Amino acid sequence: MLTAKKKETISSIITSRRNRVLDRKGYVNLVLRVVFLALAGWIMFTWVFLITQVRGNEMFPAVKDGDLVIAFRLQREYAKNDVVVYTADGKTHIGRIVARATDVVTLDDSGKLLVNGTDQAGEILYPTYAKEGIDYPYKVPVDHVFILGDYRTQTEDSRDFGPIPMENVEGKVITILRRRGL
Repeated sequence: MLTAKKKETISSIITSRRNRVLDRKGYVNLVLRVVFLALAGWIMFTWVFLITQVRGNEMFPAVKDGDLVIAFRLQREYAKNDVVVYTADGKTHIGRIVARATDVVTLDDSGKLLVNGTDQAGEILYPTYAKEGIDYPYKVPVDHVFILGDYRTQTEDSRDFGPIPMENVEGKVITILRRRGL
């Protein structure tokens, strides 16, 4: 027969082993949750959303140098006046879509922008002068967009690069986070 002291010792050994097994299961569960959250975050910010810092004043005053923008990558249909993140000449740019496929863009010497014969002045403060390389009126090819920055006198955009292929448009800007002064 077991004495009370031996029963207590065996009971404490069993309890200790049970606690170690539960601790191990808890750590494994924690590691699995952290890995899952990291994987979900990676998927969200590489396939669904894009976060980038704006370099330069291409979209001044709407978006300024140093701002962070969050863009939605899954959108494939863009409307005129959508602000998008795109790549051209190996660099990431931000700009406003002013014309889509088959639209006719006309720039004249007075700085006026016409799309399909309609004046596109809107809220843009700066005139839109033509640059060398594209003859106007210009018809935007299929699967391309014509993108201009809001700071029209100081930006590189479709007037320099030509129309931007849709596969180079990385996403529509949905949020701007002001970073100046932080």
